[in-house]
Amino acid sequence: MSQTHTPEAPVVGSRRGRLLRGLLAIIILLLAAFALWYFAFGRWFEETDDAYVQGNQVQITPQVAGTVVAIAADDGMRVERGQLLVQLDPADTEVALQQAEANLARTVRQVRGLYRTVEGAQADLNARQVTLRRVREDFARRRDLAASGAISNEELAHARDELAAAEAAVAGSRETVERSRALVDDTVVATQPDVKAAAAQLRQAWLNNARAGIVAPVAGYVARRSVQVGQRVQPGTALMAVVPAEQMWVDANFKETQLRHMRLGQEVELRSDLYGGDVKYKGRITSLGLGTGSAFSLLPAQNASGNWIKIVQRVPVRIAIDARQLAEHPLRIGLSMKAEVSLRDQKGEVLPSTPAKGNVFDTDVYARQLHDADAAIARIIHDNLPRQARAG
Repeated sequence: MSQTHTPEAPVVGSRRGRLLRGLLAIIILLLAAFALWYFAFGRWFEETDDAYVQGNQVQITPQVAGTVVAIAADDGMRVERGQLLVQLDPADTEVALQQAEANLARTVRQVRGLYRTVEGAQADLNARQVTLRRVREDFARRRDLAASGAISNEELAHARDELAAAEAAVAGSRETVERSRALVDDTVVATQPDVKAAAAQLRQAWLNNARAGIVAPVAGYVARRSVQVGQRVQPGTALMAVVPAEQMWVDANFKETQLRHMRLGQEVELRSDLYGGDVKYKGRITSLGLGTGSAFSLLPAQNASGNWIKIVQRVPVRIAIDARQLAEHPLRIGLSMKAEVSLRDQKGEVLPSTPAKGNVFDTDVYARQLHDADAAIARIIHDNLPRQARAG
């Protein structure tokens, strides 16, 4: 007997249909889940991996010319503010300082002489005024005697000449007093112009001598040392850099299409390739760049040249890092980062509306040098005053 086989095509087609419908249902569920995730969560975040650690790189450069005789710090070493980094040969600056000190001392003594000149000129004027009064009285008596014929007109003429000579002597002496007084009037020794000029020369010589020792303006770590012992350096030559490890930030380059909802102060989550996902830094947006990277590049694109191609531009966004986390997990300049910005907080501004207050970054390490110079000037002036003034 022959057997009859039932066609299985309808069964296969039914099974395929169920699979397609199941697959379609899964796709719809995934799209719905993605839409739900996007509208509830995803649209409030923007991220990029085009982000890098940046920081202050304090260039160490000499302020005076000289030959390097010692180097006190090398790459990677920790230095404190005011610590000696490079020592230049101080021989020339010490000689110039000694000359300036001697010049100030000599000038103080010369100015003291000017004050005494005024006193001497005043004494001479007083004496000539006494003589003038005597000659004037003698002339008055002789004039009366000449009127009565007791003396001759010739004797009266001699008396008149003596009076004119005394008056001229008083006028000349008064002019000498005024000329001498003009050099010291309304001043003390320390504020007399010649002394102030000599003090300025000493201040410059003192600073040059102090600057032979190149110190660290800030605390940090030495990087990029290029100076060598025996090298002749000129002002402005880059010797090394000091990087304050606690002053780091991240420059994240977001696409221009990602900046629409970014505001100052928004929270940012940062991850470093150095530590991986185990360490997540907290940060905040501190500035949104005022130009794209290409616009501020060394050779900006010339879009009017006829070969223009539209590409999405990137804008640098500066992100401050939590100082406590930065101390626990130090970063290095140039390290790659991943930044994810939370856009929920829309209260901030795109650009700051208030001007900056105070200094962004400063140092007072050089102010001490000028203070020491002023102290030396005051000491030299005091030591060259009269004993009575020093005792007072």
